[in-house]
Amino acid sequence: MLIAIIVIVVIVALVGFVIMGFNKLRTSDVSAEEALGGIDVQLTRRAELIPNLVETVRGYASHEKAVFEEVTRARAGVQAAAAGDDVPAKAAADAALQQALVRVNAVAEAYPDLKANTNFLELQTQLAETENQIAFARQYYNDAVATLNKLVLTIPWMFFTGIANVHKREFYDAPEGQATAPQVEF
Repeated sequence: MLIAIIVIVVIVALVGFVIMGFNKLRTSDVSAEEALGGIDVQLTRRAELIPNLVETVRGYASHEKAVFEEVTRARAGVQAAAAGDDVPAKAAADAALQQALVRVNAVAEAYPDLKANTNFLELQTQLAETENQIAFARQYYNDAVATLNKLVLTIPWMFFTGIANVHKREFYDAPEGQATAPQVEF
């Protein structure tokens, strides 16, 4: 009788441990997915601000057509990347849009009246705020991925990855040239 009780207790403990491991991995995976969604939200927000910025600048710099076409292509790239789950594609689209924005700001430098325009200044403020939120979202995602990857690669959690259908995720690496802030003077 005592042996039966011990066996039942061991089985219940093992089942409880498997459930705990499954839940821990799935929770970490959902957190990483949620964090990736946060990046998408911020990239989309920035992409939605771009047409307003472009229209404001276009009024002053109508002959800078190539710059505006580049911004439009980069914005479309961000929107397409935000719809998918490919982290490197998101990072590349983000970098392309960032470079296009640098060119828009360079055009704005040539027009002193534009630099004093309240719409332009407000858009610049919103873009700067969005850039900070994107940086925070990237860090939050990378923290969530680090937590998940530690679980996936360590004992005993690694034994539950198949059951939970959870696997190691890629970090959001900033593309080349993103380590330094672009220099735009007003």
